[in-house]
Amino acid sequence: MATDGFELNAFLPYRLNRAAEFVALRFAAQYKVRYQLTRPEWRTLAALGSTSRPMTATEVGAHSAMHKTKVSRAVAALEHRRWLTRNEDEGDRRSEHLELTKAGARAYADLTALAASYQAELGTLIGPTGMQALAVGLQAVERAIGKLERRAARDT
Repeated sequence: MATDGFELNAFLPYRLNRAAEFVALRFAAQYKVRYQLTRPEWRTLAALGSTSRPMTATEVGAHSAMHKTKVSRAVAALEHRRWLTRNEDEGDRRSEHLELTKAGARAYADLTALAASYQAELGTLIGPTGMQALAVGLQAVERAIGKLERRAARDT
């Protein structure tokens, strides 16, 4: 234990971050080998592929918790690959609607199959009881986040 009474390895944000980084980096290695995608590119592709409607860059950023600069670079890279298209918003010329092309949708489908395989691998490593406990714990964290967000919105 630390001399000041604070134990970093018991601090929830630290533990969650370490676990998330480990899991995300192992998956990133797989899609990087297959498609040479960066994490922001994968997250942008995943955000666009997970919905049946076009999204703005702002919506992609909110969906994936990415800064607008990372989203912008990812959008440019995916557009260069011809995996997405941009369509100017007729009502607000500063905004664009982003949508996967057929090639982008195929890549998304392949990557979600890769993600499902990785999820199964994690399930084997962690075990069914651990996966269930993790799901319950994450749901509790997500509910708490929702409460804090609603409170913050109400207070503004």
